[in-house]
Order: sequence, then structure tokens, then C-alpha cells
Amino acid sequence: MKLALFDCDGTLVDSAALIHEVMARTFVHFGHDRPELSQTKAIIGLTLDIAIARMQGKPHVDDEAVAMTAHYKAIYAGVRAEAGVDVPLFDGISELIRTLAEKDEVLIGAVTGKSRRGLVHILETHGFSRDFIVSRTADDCPSKPHPAMVTECCSETGMNPADTIVIGDAIYDMQMAKAAGATAIGVSWGYASVDDLIAAGADTIAYHPADILKHFS
Repeated sequence: MKLALFDCDGTLVDSAALIHEVMARTFVHFGHDRPELSQTKAIIGLTLDIAIARMQGKPHVDDEAVAMTAHYKAIYAGVRAEAGVDVPLFDGISELIRTLAEKDEVLIGAVTGKSRRGLVHILETHGFSRDFIVSRTADDCPSKPHPAMVTECCSETGMNPADTIVIGDAIYDMQMAKAAGATAIGVSWGYASVDDLIAAGADTIAYHPADILKHFS
């Protein structure tokens, strides 16, 4: 048996445009300059309050970061509902999940810096709700790269970290996986560079979702 734990933003879905638009509106609302897309991409994967503080160069979450986090969450659904703002699956992801779901020896889960509500929306939108049997979100655990998301998913499913594979696009995913004692697969189609993923501890790099299947054969 193996446990496959997927990051969400940048790994399953291309959500950078939506996240950046909500983040940019939040910064402007609080009197700050509109951030560059590259700044937003660099923090995707972190828990939201920590992400906002880091974008501002703050060493820790302060009262303003907390207030900005609340505002971000309050406007997110409205921005998402606007015409033209979509969160599509990356090419090949649907086929990958369907193939893994058909394998009796593979369990599928999610480990994400999104909220529980945000993850549920993504899984329901793309028809994955029944395939993902375990998950941990920003509402449940400390921010990545803390290993709790992985270790708690392992405990819930009765799996060992040594039999667990974390698939993600961020350095925080790789660091989290290694801290938990799991295998780390970095994906090239997300928001961090391949070099950064390798430096963060990736055991291997997938250049297409189909490349991941060989690790579950």
C-alpha cells in the first residue's frame, strides 16, 4: 500500500491568477502597492497569514497581516465568481487521479495551505471528492513546511511515512515531506523552479502528471 498526498494550488490546479487577484485587491485595500505576480507565486503553499506577512517582509504575523487575511477570505468567493476567473486543472491531472483511484493499493489525499472550504470547493468542482479519502488544510495544521499535515494523514489512514509520497510544486512541500520522512516528488508545471525543488529536497521531478504513475506501479 502507498499513500499519495497531493498539494493543491500549483499541483492539481492552476490557481495563481485567482490567488494573485485576491491578494492584489487585499494589498490595495490596505493602502499598499499592488504586488507583482511573481511575489504572489513565491508564497503559494504557505498558510495565508504567514504568506501575507512574508510578502511584506515581516518576520512574523502581526495585527495587520491578521486583518489582511480576514479581508482576503471575505472577498475570495466574490472574486472567484467574477466572469473570466477560473481555477482549471493542469493538463493530465484528471487522468492521473482517475488512474490512481482505480488502484486498490493506493490511497489518495490532499495536503494544502488552502482553507478546508477552499479545498472542498476544488475537489467538488472537479469531481474528486470520492477519490481523496484524507486531507489536511490550513484550518487543521501548522503551515508547511511543518510535517503535521503529512503525519496526521498517515495516522488517519494507518500508513507509514516511508510508504507515503508527497507531490507538490513548492519548496515548502518538499521540505514538509522530508521532515515527515516521506518521499518528495516535485512537479515542474507549478510555481517553483525545478532547481529550487531539488535544493529543497525533492527526490525526483515529474515533468508531466503521467510521470508520477511509475512511483505507484
